[in-house]
Amino acid sequence: MYTKQSQNPDSKMDRYHRKRRRDDRPDTAANQPVPSESPEQECSMDHCPAEEDIPVPKRAYDDLNLRYSQLQEDYVNLRQEFDTLREENVKLKEELQKSTFSYTTVKCNIGQLIFLTGLTSVVFEWLITKLMGSVERIHNKLTVEDHLLIILMKLRLGLCNSDLAYRFQVSKTTISNILRSWVPAMALVLKPLIKWPSKGAVLKNMPKIFKRNFKRCRCIIDCTEIFIARPSNLTSRAQTWSNYKHNNTIKYLIGITPAGAISFLSPGWGGRVSDKQITKESGFLKLLEPRDEVLADRGFLIRDELAAYGATLRIPHFTKGKKQLSAQEVDTSRQLSRVRIHVERVIGRWKNFKILQTVIPVSQVNILDDVVIVCGALTNLCKSVVLK
Repeated sequence: MYTKQSQNPDSKMDRYHRKRRRDDRPDTAANQPVPSESPEQECSMDHCPAEEDIPVPKRAYDDLNLRYSQLQEDYVNLRQEFDTLREENVKLKEELQKSTFSYTTVKCNIGQLIFLTGLTSVVFEWLITKLMGSVERIHNKLTVEDHLLIILMKLRLGLCNSDLAYRFQVSKTTISNILRSWVPAMALVLKPLIKWPSKGAVLKNMPKIFKRNFKRCRCIIDCTEIFIARPSNLTSRAQTWSNYKHNNTIKYLIGITPAGAISFLSPGWGGRVSDKQITKESGFLKLLEPRDEVLADRGFLIRDELAAYGATLRIPHFTKGKKQLSAQEVDTSRQLSRVRIHVERVIGRWKNFKILQTVIPVSQVNILDDVVIVCGALTNLCKSVVLK
């Protein structure tokens, strides 16, 4: 009997079973030539018994059973580890999405949206619908809402381009391109919100504080100045120098209705221009009608110019050349100051857009008129500062 110790016991058992099968065959088959043993014949259904019928040594069975238990335990552990990692991955994706600065993350917090833009989500969505078709996406990574958010944050908070580029993870050039593309388009779309109302509309919406002494008031005017960087060109430097602000500025004439809405914004002028000149040459006088009253500060010496259009100028009385004002003049000046304060309040709300309080770079002065229009239009979307 073959007793080589290195022989696999399973192989010996297989040979033993094959010998038993040959011995059990009929005698007729014994004389027939035995075909060569091949894997196909050994594994055919006629010659190979079922796998479970083959006896397995107890030691091998115990080893397989132990191996199976170990694999089963490893599977359970790996499955638990997989589920834990998947949950962690989902949480990290949510945190990453929240940490990414975009309109999607900002709109979930109403207070944050109002702080960043000065607008509610309803007004923001309305602006998107109004601007669609008039603006284009500059960067494919940013949505249209993100583009508008960049513009509004620039206007409301006066952030520099580097800050915005860092927040939205784009380059400064991209931010600059968005500003130069979107601001003029927004000014064109939103300019109708700054409307000169008819005399009937002004009278219909006249607040109580005006009805007693200024019932014919059509407009309250004032000038405001915005600082700009010092131009390198000497002529521009001289034209923009303001003796009042002691800085280089761009001056604007602003007019509001008695109800507190911005109804007129002039183009920008150099800071050295007088209030009288900007009023005459800005086109404001052509909007007036006979019997209109215009309320202004003492610096507006335009009584004759208004009279040419049939309008009346109401300004506080001067004390120059007088020891003191009469009681009637004091009372009139006090009443006038009480209603004129509203134009200061509107300008203050308008300048809540912090970009109007910053020093505008010379490279952005050419879009400053558009910036002023957009800020004025957005101010008109807010609740009036004048009580009815």
